[in-house]
Amino acid sequence: MTQSIAPLAAPRPAGPGRTRRVLRAVAVVSCVPYLALKAAWVAGSHIGIPAGSALLDDRAGMAVINGLSVLVDSGVIVLALVLTRPWGLRVPAWLLVLPVWVATGLLAPIMAGFPAQLMVRAFGGGVPSAGREAFLEEWVFTVVYTGFIAQGLALGGLFALYARDRWGHLWRGRVRELPAGSLGPAHRVLAVAAAVLALPPLTLHALWACGVSAGLRDGRAAERGGEFYVLEALYVVFLLAAVAGAVLLAFRRGRTLPVSVPLALAWVGSGAVACWGGWLSLASLGRVADLADRPTPPMHLAYAGQMLVGLLVAAIGAYHFAERSAGAARRAA
Repeated sequence: MTQSIAPLAAPRPAGPGRTRRVLRAVAVVSCVPYLALKAAWVAGSHIGIPAGSALLDDRAGMAVINGLSVLVDSGVIVLALVLTRPWGLRVPAWLLVLPVWVATGLLAPIMAGFPAQLMVRAFGGGVPSAGREAFLEEWVFTVVYTGFIAQGLALGGLFALYARDRWGHLWRGRVRELPAGSLGPAHRVLAVAAAVLALPPLTLHALWACGVSAGLRDGRAAERGGEFYVLEALYVVFLLAAVAGAVLLAFRRGRTLPVSVPLALAWVGSGAVACWGGWLSLASLGRVADLADRPTPPMHLAYAGQMLVGLLVAAIGAYHFAERSAGAARRAA
């Protein structure tokens, strides 16, 4: 019995294997274009920024935001090292899981959305708006988002290998084999709360994805195109994924499913809706010169609602892992 629930797999070799080395190199190299652009902008360069761009209106604010962006993306390099070195297995779980969850949440919509937007544009449905062309040159989006996709794939692969080594025993088996646990009722309450709170943002994003302009400012409604509808549809998908993962875990639905399926849905879905909901909420607090471009109360509701849903679902996943880990430790003792 103790062999089947050992908390850690057999120790890895002193150095990472070839797969980990390749993924680490991809993660590091893919950060270079973004970091180089941000560093150039902090230094005062206008590369990729057309004349008349709103980014040039507040140079001090732009320098601060770009400096923070450099620090955040540099964290990808730190994570790549943590996930590939033996000492990384001794890093406290919360200190590693939290930034990886945030990275997953920020990168997953880009990884899914950018290729979909390119496809829409290829069929003539995603012509860039004049406002976006005045914001940044089009090549900047291509370079930056391609780098983000490479980062997401590399970090995702590294974290999957790391998590298998350190926590693989916590997602073995089928949903029907999960014990009820002392926190079962609390999980169900959180899952129901997440499902109820998801209804307003889910409804709004679904309406906007279908072309309804209610709840949007005139400026935002006028700039809609295929790319806008792709993003709104993705928010619907990630909200549904988050709620589905929470319900499957809390109510033990999909009993024949591997435990990894609802955990993956909860992990990716909660990260995407919480992190982007939080980011859009913060961005909406900034100064917008044109009243037609300012977020409306329904938009604020959508952002705040999806952020709360993501945090609730993340709490269910965290409690699930904590309970299974404690149970495994008791049985091993």
